Amino acid sequence: MRADVVRADAALVAGLRRRDPRAFDEVYTRYQGRIWSFLVRLAGRRDVAEDLVQETWMQVARYAERLDENTDLRAWLFTVARNRHRSHRRWALLGWARSEPMDVEPEDPGPDLEDTTAARAEVALVHEGLQAIGAAHREVLLLSAVEGFDAPQVAAVIGIREDAARKRLSRARAELAAWLETREAGKRNEIQGVRR
Repeated sequence: MRADVVRADAALVAGLRRRDPRAFDEVYTRYQGRIWSFLVRLAGRRDVAEDLVQETWMQVARYAERLDENTDLRAWLFTVARNRHRSHRRWALLGWARSEPMDVEPEDPGPDLEDTTAARAEVALVHEGLQAIGAAHREVLLLSAVEGFDAPQVAAVIGIREDAARKRLSRARAELAAWLETREAGKRNEIQGVRR
């Protein structure tokens, strides 16, 4: 993370600890989109993600004054969001919430990728793969590849040791690669079957 971002986040942590509404507004403005994107990919449903985002920001407002002055703001925010998602999943597993997966379109990949149909298809395929792999693996891949967290930050967000985070990330990449390979092999077999 850049030094200027670290300094800005440290100032925001100090403001949050003082319950400064401007600090909360700045944190919200800076991180709301990324938190929403993380949760929609993690939950697989936009409506669930919207609820979880609201719960996340309520938790942030409720507990911000308790932050340690050395808190890594970005890691803390993603930890709160992850914990809200885990809580939701627990309730869903207990039958208190109905959580049927819906198709969620990947976020707009931007103008560079938007230019080619192949690139859009690749983004959609990776998104589909992320939804197909295990939740623990999806979580580390989203934090690392999408949000740019390094292994120590992933470990802090998830609440595991750094070496465990590295192993989980490696296994997650392997699971996604295996899923993509299986998918590609299936397509090749379909094409060969059509040619015969």
